[in-house]
Amino acid sequence: MACTSFNVDKYKTIHECDEHWELRKMFMERYKDRFEEDELVCLAQVFTNVEFLRCRYPAETMALIAELSKDVAAEFRQSRESKLKRTFVAASDAAAARYAKK
Repeated sequence: MACTSFNVDKYKTIHECDEHWELRKMFMERYKDRFEEDELVCLAQVFTNVEFLRCRYPAETMALIAELSKDVAAEFRQSRESKLKRTFVAASDAAAARYAKK
């Protein structure tokens, strides 16, 4: 039986951005009662690596992550729809747009 008494927040790393942590934390909280702590921490890291960095793992691992992440990823993506999105513009395009307004 999985141990549900551990504190998920202790796994946030100092270099981890809030967006990545939010998703990883959601995943861990969702499955705390299904996996042992060390396995869950690893699965959550794999999940965020796949989601944000497009990492690939062996087929069995990818299938497990796909199954576990369906609801978590859908909730996360839906929550992001209302947030601002970054748009990257070439410096030359930005300069041209600025001078076109004058």
